[in-house]
Amino acid sequence: MPNPLSAKNHTQAATPKSRWQAAFHYSLPIAMGYIPAAIAFGVLMRAADFPFWWALALSLFLYSGAAQFALIPMLAQAAHPLSMWVNISIINLRHIFYALPLLKVLPRGRIKKYYCLFGLTDESFSTLMTLRKTEQRRIIVPFIFLNQCSWLLGTVLGLVLGGELIEVIPNLDFALTALFMILAYEQFRTHRKTWPVFLAIVTFALFHWWLPSYALLLSISGCALIIMGLAKPKKQ
Repeated sequence: MPNPLSAKNHTQAATPKSRWQAAFHYSLPIAMGYIPAAIAFGVLMRAADFPFWWALALSLFLYSGAAQFALIPMLAQAAHPLSMWVNISIINLRHIFYALPLLKVLPRGRIKKYYCLFGLTDESFSTLMTLRKTEQRRIIVPFIFLNQCSWLLGTVLGLVLGGELIEVIPNLDFALTALFMILAYEQFRTHRKTWPVFLAIVTFALFHWWLPSYALLLSISGCALIIMGLAKPKKQ
């Protein structure tokens, strides 16, 4: 005979409210890195005398920390749109590989699925990969949405506060790098595999010695190809 109490708990665990609560819990550490980093982005956009809506549009429709920071000098120098597109595409190339392990947990609705693919940042991917498939599927939409909200909040704060805050708290943009390092360590604790760490270090050192201008792009692509080559197909 089924346990009515466990059935009740299962029903509660599946409610939209519980999904948002869980997503908020997982997004809090990311917000601690996103908000100060986005503040730095907003401050830099204001210092470059760009309109407020430019910064908000980039955080809303581009939503890529590294690409947004890289875009500021290109916009200031009035670079050719094709040049900006190529550079931003190269910076965001790694996101293609992020989607592959999560294809089976994406929502069925077309809009929600495309939004998850769009909003899958480094930190969102890193956190999701520490969770079980059922939990990934349960929270992926609100989790990604809340992460972007924290980035937008930081952007607005940076635009409003301007350069005053950056003088009080210098190097705000380093918060994003520190957060990524913490999440990478959490992934290591979850999976306990050291070879990807050494693979990344050796590959980056090799390409930095050979082609330093393209070291990051080549090392990311090289690691992705090696990992896909080593992956064993599942037996049917």
